[in-house]
Amino acid sequence: MKILDMLYEGKAKRIYATEDPDLLVMNYKDEATAFDGAKKGIIDNKGIVNNRVSCLLFNLLEKHGVATHLVKQLDERNVLVRRMEMIPLEVVVRNVIAGSLAKRLGREEGEVLPVPILELYYKNDELHDPMVNEYHAQALGWATREQVAIMQQKALQVNQVLQPFFDSIGIILVDFKLEFGLAKGEILLGDEISPDSCRLWDKETLDKLDKDRFRRDLGKEAEAYQEVVRRIEDALSDMSI
Repeated sequence: MKILDMLYEGKAKRIYATEDPDLLVMNYKDEATAFDGAKKGIIDNKGIVNNRVSCLLFNLLEKHGVATHLVKQLDERNVLVRRMEMIPLEVVVRNVIAGSLAKRLGREEGEVLPVPILELYYKNDELHDPMVNEYHAQALGWATREQVAIMQQKALQVNQVLQPFFDSIGIILVDFKLEFGLAKGEILLGDEISPDSCRLWDKETLDKLDKDRFRRDLGKEAEAYQEVVRRIEDALSDMSI
């Protein structure tokens, strides 16, 4: 597959065209950002880990009936994906109170929720990704009510697969964000699922194994990311996934 011009460069990835108009190459970078880009740095081999973790988890989700944009992993940093028209909404799934939810509601981090909370955010860096709801999405033309409902249902399905999986490898899936897009009219899970887009805590120590180590200046970010991919690879190799 010949890689052509770069179409887009974001904070964590680059997107390239290919000879096939329906396929793109997504390249993972080591750059790390937080607080809308106010904090920047490098996490060694972050792109390699995130690519591997995301591919493994997307393959697991595909086996459980969640359609994704993944075609195949090309190498350590590059993955072949379906071209999609991205829906400018993030779906955040929360199983445990942490981060902005704790601040907004004045609750302690670590409080386990009896049911997952779903939130929608409008993807716009200039506006700092504000929280919105189904009515904003419909009224402003970002997605139909039906599309939002499908995204929410898929997000809960992802949680039903990943929460017990992470639990089985000694990790609490605290929360995570998902992005979706349209490929020939079908809503597919896109972007990535990785320590960049999830909060992952060790079950025994509650050590953070995700990007919060970078956000909060905890150090040892690379080691935490490597621990996540190691546990996932070990588990999935045993499951022959």
